Amino acid sequence: MRRFWKEVSLEPTTFGHAVRLDARPVKTPTGNMLALPTRKMADAVVAEWQAVEKTVNPVAMPITGFANAAIDRIAPDRAGFAAAIAAYGETDLFCYRAAAGEALAERQALIWDHWLVWAQKRYGISFVIVEGIMHQPQPTSTLETLRTVVAARGTFELAAMAKLAHLSGSLVATLAVVERAGTAEEIWDAACLDELWQEALWGADHWAQKNRSDRAAEFMAAVRFLDLLSPDT
Repeated sequence: MRRFWKEVSLEPTTFGHAVRLDARPVKTPTGNMLALPTRKMADAVVAEWQAVEKTVNPVAMPITGFANAAIDRIAPDRAGFAAAIAAYGETDLFCYRAAAGEALAERQALIWDHWLVWAQKRYGISFVIVEGIMHQPQPTSTLETLRTVVAARGTFELAAMAKLAHLSGSLVATLAVVERAGTAEEIWDAACLDELWQEALWGADHWAQKNRSDRAAEFMAAVRFLDLLSPDT
């Protein structure tokens, strides 16, 4: 889409703060009204549309993208999306370790155990630590609790959580971000522990670093989206 508008504005509606381009309502890809639940998020979306110079570039508009996903994809099937996110708890990255005695396993225990202990205390659950990559089931009660926890989150929160879980491979990491249990940077570094370990051993690869940098940008955009959901003051 080429830029045709001169002014971006907001209009209060029963669905939230609706974005307007020269008084025309902005629509999501499936034709729904683009309306944001908080003024902070609405202002961020307005800033993205104002920053368009000639042609709309979705990569440069992550907040708009998350909002579109919440409205078009998640709202019609909240339960299904919540279940898909909760499923990351079945194979959570933080539970899968290198062989006992290896230096990497010690590093994983040092970093990852912290987040598992946090989740255990926060939700009253337990985890099975797995040596290697072969799947082992987590306790049924743990998975049921995690499904309930995720299902309780709002539609817009789930949009960010889906991205966080996909990028980190960890539901624990995702919930730690949502609950503000640590900084986004330290949680992301924990999720990248294996990559960083291999890089320290064998040296950096330009394309691997670029890939991680791109994923980090997506991760932080999802974190920002969550922050914009906090109540307006």
